Amino acid sequence: MNILPGNLRFGAGQPVKRLEDQRLLTGKGQFIDDKPGDGALWLYVLRSPHAHAKIVSIDTSAAAAMPGVTAIYTGADLVKDDVGSIPTLSIFKRPDGKPMTVPPRRLLAHEVVRYAGEAVAAVVASSRVEAQSAAEAIVVEYDVQPAVVDPVEAVKPGAPVVWPEAPDNIVGAMAYGDAAKVDEAFAKAAHSVELDLVSQRLVPSAMEPRSTIAEIDKKTGRLLLHVQSQTPASTRDVLAEAVLKRPKDSVRVLVGDIGGGFGQKTNLYPEDGIVAYAATKLSKKIRWRGDRTDEFVGGTHGRDLTSTASFALDEKGKVLAYRVKSIGCTGAYSSGAANIIPLVLGPFVQTGVYDLPLVHFEVKSVMTHTAPVGAYRGAGRPEAVFIVERLFDAAARKIGIDPRAIRKANYIKPGQLPYTNAAGQVYDSGAFAHMLDRAVKLADWDGFAARKKAAKKKGLLYGRGLTSYIEWTGGRAHTEKVSLHATSQGRVVLHSGTMAMGQGLQTTYTQMISDTLGIAMDKIDVVQGDTDLAMGFGSVGSRSLFVGGTAVAVSSNDLIQKAREKAANVLETSVEDIEYQGGMLTVVGTDRRISLFDIAEKEGGAKLSVDSEGEVDGPSWPNGTHICEVEIDPETGVSKVVRYTTVDDVGVAVNPMLVTGQIHGGVAQGIGQALYEGVSYDADGQLLTASYQDYCIPRADDVPPIVVTLDGSAPCRTNPLGAKGCGESGAIGGPPCVTNGVMDALAELGITQLNTPLTPQKIWQAIRDAKVAG
Repeated sequence: MNILPGNLRFGAGQPVKRLEDQRLLTGKGQFIDDKPGDGALWLYVLRSPHAHAKIVSIDTSAAAAMPGVTAIYTGADLVKDDVGSIPTLSIFKRPDGKPMTVPPRRLLAHEVVRYAGEAVAAVVASSRVEAQSAAEAIVVEYDVQPAVVDPVEAVKPGAPVVWPEAPDNIVGAMAYGDAAKVDEAFAKAAHSVELDLVSQRLVPSAMEPRSTIAEIDKKTGRLLLHVQSQTPASTRDVLAEAVLKRPKDSVRVLVGDIGGGFGQKTNLYPEDGIVAYAATKLSKKIRWRGDRTDEFVGGTHGRDLTSTASFALDEKGKVLAYRVKSIGCTGAYSSGAANIIPLVLGPFVQTGVYDLPLVHFEVKSVMTHTAPVGAYRGAGRPEAVFIVERLFDAAARKIGIDPRAIRKANYIKPGQLPYTNAAGQVYDSGAFAHMLDRAVKLADWDGFAARKKAAKKKGLLYGRGLTSYIEWTGGRAHTEKVSLHATSQGRVVLHSGTMAMGQGLQTTYTQMISDTLGIAMDKIDVVQGDTDLAMGFGSVGSRSLFVGGTAVAVSSNDLIQKAREKAANVLETSVEDIEYQGGMLTVVGTDRRISLFDIAEKEGGAKLSVDSEGEVDGPSWPNGTHICEVEIDPETGVSKVVRYTTVDDVGVAVNPMLVTGQIHGGVAQGIGQALYEGVSYDADGQLLTASYQDYCIPRADDVPPIVVTLDGSAPCRTNPLGAKGCGESGAIGGPPCVTNGVMDALAELGITQLNTPLTPQKIWQAIRDAKVAG
């Protein structure tokens, strides 16, 4: 971890309004679709209508003769040109001990299609309409094969096979803990509780669908790729080295504004690669823009974890052992994080904020004939926290213990920190019981009974949900590089490899630099999304501030130190005698001084620059308590969240307003997961929820006022800012909190378990079944 001067300030605690908003809200954003046409050709992708089929033949002759068509590409064309596939991390073992194996993720399917929506051909034409018309004229003969869409069914003997080298459809497997000791504890336990749980598959719903432009720079001959990417550097490297097989330096990736990422935009997609390939083949500017349906059928999905979980408990509700068996679905292909999410990231936090050292987790990642699964806000941690929090509520109800009391009996105590959990992860800080106590008061816990009584008079069921969550952040990348420049024009410019996609990084970084250098915020520029200027890891896993912000703090200090050395030389004194304040460097005790920008003017390029690296000691562990109240109309099954209170430990909040906004957004997505959202395939692998006509996301009136309280009583110890990641917290605490609230409301009818999404139809049917059962 970087050690910085104690008197260095980082703008902590200031609710500065977002600098980005004026530009974005007045239509001055720089999104890909805002870029001028400049005579670019359009690319359109033809997708497979089948979930599993052999490609017998592709006839492009009629399409090639249509107006405006410049080129048509198939998977065979790309194989002939030795175009590579998109790699995945092959770091796991199969249950038989052999290395994991997955089908190659080609830009266009070759010989076999493995999910409905997989790209099989691409047409380049003068206009988007002409490209689409020609694509629809391509004749593909398929030999349709059986498909499997349910990961639980996929591992059963005789199930259709996605990839012949994995005949059981299992990609990889991991186990944690001691099975024998867990079995022994269950045999002796006073109580046990078991639930079958599903974190259903979700579709990320960014405002801006994916789109790409590629062109050849006329002066340098380099390939320029304009793309939406949270990780520009790795996008460049994968495209250059793995796909196009050319030097990395021959490719420049440029990212403008991103209308939402949520983890979905961390990978290079086949569409990005085929646009780049076409640009290099034709030496023309090529552009592609996905429709919303392209996102549903061709983008990565999130979640999709099926689990059986159980607690063994003593008479007082202390958990003696914890057992989970899970199947995580990867879809037909493994995206970069597809296997890491269920096999590693989920188990990292599966014990939550509780002292549960005796565990046995078994996890398998499994292929199906469905769209690939990838990172989505939380990536494994929402699924894991959902399991432990649902179990705690079920156990409390079965034993007859207050849901607060059972959690307090199992919390990690402050004296146990730093605490190593069952998956070997070290929690550096946290005050978990304290967070619960604060949330209980702020949520008016004692007033719940009166509100429930009032709801009953209206004929409504009324319930309360409680969740304590913890989140692992960092993306397993604990360093980040930045460059900071003071220019002779009186501006300070930051180049960072992290990527803004709605978090407000321009604002946060600017206020940190302004506070440290004493330079007005309107004199500071934050530049991201250009691999020629910055090659950091990018923005995943809520790492941008606590890792990227550490690099910003280091660079501010480095610039001051370098400026002091330059000033000492100009003013003919020792560095120790130079004092920096507000952009001026002064010889202590005199009126001899020089400005930072005058020093820059004397430098080569008329700027004073430093290249800096921020390093943290490990992940950060944001955590908190969420409490909600839910009302249900038993006549319609409609649920509504009517109160929502959170207390969130994000360590030191540099900009509390932005943190609160992040938590609001995450909770909204959590409400969507609990009540509304769910991907549905039919038995043949056809996506039934391919648009917002069939896939429901929460509207503004589905989200109640969310009361967020930030608690900084346990600052992070792994970075010099004391900050913890915050971008995914709401999406981790939200789903189990709302689900627990619904199940609490239904408990009086004897309904003990329903799987999300808790749709009106599902709840209505459960109420009717309960009444029939008496």
